[in-house]
Amino acid sequence: MAEPLTLSSLPLFPLGTVLYPDGLLPLRIFEVRYLDMIRKCHKHGAPFGVVALNQGAEVQRPAGAGPAGDGYANESFDAVGTLATISEFSAPQPGLMVVRCTGLQRFSVTRSEKLKHGLWVADVARLPLDQQIAVPTDLQPVSDALGRLIKTLQERNVAPDQMPMQPPYRLDDCGWVANRWCELLSVPLAVKQRLMALDNPLLRLELVGDMLGRSGITK
Repeated sequence: MAEPLTLSSLPLFPLGTVLYPDGLLPLRIFEVRYLDMIRKCHKHGAPFGVVALNQGAEVQRPAGAGPAGDGYANESFDAVGTLATISEFSAPQPGLMVVRCTGLQRFSVTRSEKLKHGLWVADVARLPLDQQIAVPTDLQPVSDALGRLIKTLQERNVAPDQMPMQPPYRLDDCGWVANRWCELLSVPLAVKQRLMALDNPLLRLELVGDMLGRSGITK
């Protein structure tokens, strides 16, 4: 049976980062609003949604003086996010969880609600997976540079769980190469978000190639 195209009451994790499909996301969970959510997601193998904050902080903070609504500073986030699944889980001490997550499919928020204890939930529509497009000849240097980086890290005996990306290394696929560079590049969060939200993986790779060219990483 095909997976449903929509998800209801998906728990959200607003963060100061952008998660891409097939990307890695390590998290240390200590806020009450997320501990129960992560525990349930891990127990049932269920995903949660990662969305980029455009207002507020990752850790919930009390609002300043004046009307405060639910008593906490306002949070807002971008409407396009990525489903995440927990691949590694540990609870080294009470009130602390350490997890490693993998990005799945992108989604668009159609309705969101903040529950009384601060957890956001949303109804979302899954966005199409990136079409698999071979890296064209003019953008091959972008893929080659990423391949060299992976090889260098391997030669330095970087442990698999410390690598910034996980196999399989699909260096012939526009979307995969573009996404990995988007994670590595030091660019503003808003730029990373706009790149992730693009539906055309070839365009995403072209824009990444322009940035790498300007930085001198590729010629």
